Amino acid sequence: MKVSARNVFWGVVAKITKGAVNSEVVINLKGGSPVTAIITNGAVENLDLKEGVEACAIIKATHVIIGTDLEGAKLSTRNVMKGKIVKIIKGPVSTEVGVDVGAGNVITAVITLGSAKNLKLKQGGEAYVLFKASSVIVGVR
Repeated sequence: MKVSARNVFWGVVAKITKGAVNSEVVINLKGGSPVTAIITNGAVENLDLKEGVEACAIIKATHVIIGTDLEGAKLSTRNVMKGKIVKIIKGPVSTEVGVDVGAGNVITAVITLGSAKNLKLKQGGEAYVLFKASSVIVGVR
């Protein structure tokens, strides 16, 4: 499977909670980090998703938010992971940031250069990656 999104992580469906229109799907990545997705019930059926099935979580880098100093913060986003900054590529407008959240899972974000400067991001430093469950696309083989 080839996709244009920078973040494609394979794991196992740990839980599916069905609602009237949408379902919440939790995929445990290697190392155990959970990623929560909100997808339609039709998508769950079309993909034949069930607990224990291998699936991937796909997140566009532009949908990932970077934060620092978030200990104890209360946020509405379902996906919040702390990690170590392993890559920073600064451009004149945007900055690419790679954060290792464990077990070799590096989540890439593309943020503005101004935001990267305001956060004082540096390679080897700690940061949080955040993304909404509705920004996660689920795929299967």
